[in-house]
Amino acid sequence: MGAEWREGGTRRTPGRAVAYATCGVVLLAGCASMPDSGDLRGVESTPRQDTQVRVFAMPPRDDAQPLEIVQGFLEALTSDDPGYATARQYLTEKAAQKWEPERSTTVLTDGPATDAGPTGTRDDADDYSYTLTGTRVATVDAQQSYAPASGEYGQVVHLSRDKKNGQWRIDALPQGVVMGKSDFQRNYVSVNKYYFASNTTADGSDGSRQPMAVADPVYVRERVDPMTQMVRSVLTGPTSWLRPVVRSSFPTGTALPKGVTALTPDDQNKLTVPLNDKAVHIGQGKCDEMAAQLLFSLRSLTPAVDEIALRAGGTQLCSLTEERAAAVAARGSETNPGYLYFIDGQHRLERMTSGSGNTKADPVPGALGDGAKALRSVAVSRDEHSAAGVALDGKALYVTSTVSGSSIGDPVLQSKGKTETDRLTTPSWDTQGDLWVADRDPAAPRLLLLEKGAGQPLEVLTPGLDGRINAVRVAADGVRIALIVDKGGKQSLFIGRIERGQGNAEQASVSLQELRSATPELEQVTAMSWAGDSRLVVVGREAGGVQQVQYMQCDGSVPEAGTLPGLTEVTSIAASEDSEIPLFATSKEGLLWLPGGSGWRTLKETASAAFYPG
Repeated sequence: MGAEWREGGTRRTPGRAVAYATCGVVLLAGCASMPDSGDLRGVESTPRQDTQVRVFAMPPRDDAQPLEIVQGFLEALTSDDPGYATARQYLTEKAAQKWEPERSTTVLTDGPATDAGPTGTRDDADDYSYTLTGTRVATVDAQQSYAPASGEYGQVVHLSRDKKNGQWRIDALPQGVVMGKSDFQRNYVSVNKYYFASNTTADGSDGSRQPMAVADPVYVRERVDPMTQMVRSVLTGPTSWLRPVVRSSFPTGTALPKGVTALTPDDQNKLTVPLNDKAVHIGQGKCDEMAAQLLFSLRSLTPAVDEIALRAGGTQLCSLTEERAAAVAARGSETNPGYLYFIDGQHRLERMTSGSGNTKADPVPGALGDGAKALRSVAVSRDEHSAAGVALDGKALYVTSTVSGSSIGDPVLQSKGKTETDRLTTPSWDTQGDLWVADRDPAAPRLLLLEKGAGQPLEVLTPGLDGRINAVRVAADGVRIALIVDKGGKQSLFIGRIERGQGNAEQASVSLQELRSATPELEQVTAMSWAGDSRLVVVGREAGGVQQVQYMQCDGSVPEAGTLPGLTEVTSIAASEDSEIPLFATSKEGLLWLPGGSGWRTLKETASAAFYPG
């Protein structure tokens, strides 16, 4: 916390008031109506993890000079002021009407510096300008979608002096808000809103096909009624990047009725959400899906919502509890893997019961566990009935059953690469039971898809891919894929959107669209795995740094407490979409696990390629 406004290398103490929620309503009300005159007083920086702290903006004092007006306005942008009402007091009436703070948030390494412009050099001048400068880290757009950014930031803020009262105010400024990274981390929180995959379904417990929920990560202001922000965001629809592959069950135009400003669950953790007339005539099934979208989304924000009730036209449309939601739609993070898998020192596939605390390992039933074929890497299908193994030399891919007595058969795919590093990557299964693998042959590098793990491989179109794929991992939702891409010796993590078209009569067309970097600050990414509905665990290092293990959001942001205990020479990392399942890794020390985040412990001295199903 604590924005740093700099002019000529000096640091200004923040002019903000801090109120503690635990002090009660009276104190909060008093702090919200601070006097508008007197000296600005500094406050100590607030640790990011103290969620009980709220920061309120100070209005401009009488006869404040231009620099103080600009700095006060920038401070107000980092407060917990709903609607930025106090920040608008630093603007002229016309500028306040035109300014749209929700249009974007620009995040800088530090708070913006204020460099005086060419105007206002005379003491009697009635206008003045400052250029706000800094180094960009990220932007959050009007859809609340985060994207890493780089380069220098420079925007002009112009002030004028009111001829009637002599007070300085800002009359021209850039749209959106700008703040330093520490203030962004204090003000905003990453949450998932949920939609349904357009072309992917999952097996229900009763054998039916369920819609697959897909997380759409966004950032909301953490202490400015985030629950209502989330509901409005879900109703608005998915972000632009995800929209081509998901659908919303809410009818177009569905919104909160006019006059609804805040939503709060009752003492039974039930949240009633009123909707406008667009939702009046929906059926029961569609209503349940709408409620599931909101319930999944709000549970991502807080555990204080156990049930969603939807109302429209004066009547209740439906009600959905957390228990019933599992029967309405599937989520990857709710699918518990039965086993953790790894390749032992004899290049056989072994497994341990997942999440039980029992570390006893046994060979996997079938051909991949009996040692008949030495293995370099393996992927087990999400239902854990099939496995795909790459031979030790990386040339051939085999698909077989995990049932005792199964045979390995002929390879389903072979690479012509001349060296092991120029051949097949570790494969990955999607939720449809299709198998993905990349062939790294420099003469014909390809990303391939084998429907149900068999048949003629389909080459996946990869427009925009610049480099060669080192690793592939499909998300549980079936619409996103993580790739480690090597370009010029630099290995980076990219997230792509899986789009499925009609293709020809024999095979559908599959492509990866809008690949985006998820680790812009890492120079060498060596391993990764999905570790939640929108989160990955990544092994990599920055330029000149040491190898580190950390969580990353698929939008490229780093979640709070993202760094994990370090490891060296990691060859694989295993994480489940269920965050309660422990992490495993392999390195030169063998098979390691991370119980409760206390530190890595060695389980097996010889092991490679640890992984969960998928």
